[in-house]
Amino acid sequence: MWALSRMKPMTSAIPFDPIAYTVGIGRDFAASLVPAQPDPPIPVAGATFGVVTMTENAPHSGEMHPDGDEVLYLISGRVLVTLQTKPIQKIEILHGNGLIVPRGVWHTVDIIEPSQIVYVTPGPNNQFRQQEGAV
Repeated sequence: MWALSRMKPMTSAIPFDPIAYTVGIGRDFAASLVPAQPDPPIPVAGATFGVVTMTENAPHSGEMHPDGDEVLYLISGRVLVTLQTKPIQKIEILHGNGLIVPRGVWHTVDIIEPSQIVYVTPGPNNQFRQQEGAV
């Protein structure tokens, strides 16, 4: 888990490349740069804010965030979010729109058109389902 507790208070602004870094936001709202990586991301005790460009579906069969709600905002493209609720919800999101995924709900994000997505994901206890046939 990324240790945000060892951060010193910021004394100046920190520019960053959202392709190379996400922003870990601690429970005290202190921010720290965290190296970006494909799913599963580096766990953060608090929330992770990031921007991702996706041309294909994630390399897993679903994810769930028990620590809080996840916020998704589509800068560009089109996606279909499937929530494993009763009944199952399928919600298409177009660029300029967002979605709040409730805490503890398994979901997938299927890419209909190449998309750029802003996300705020609670952590650190995120769970991911392995794709069938994956080793």
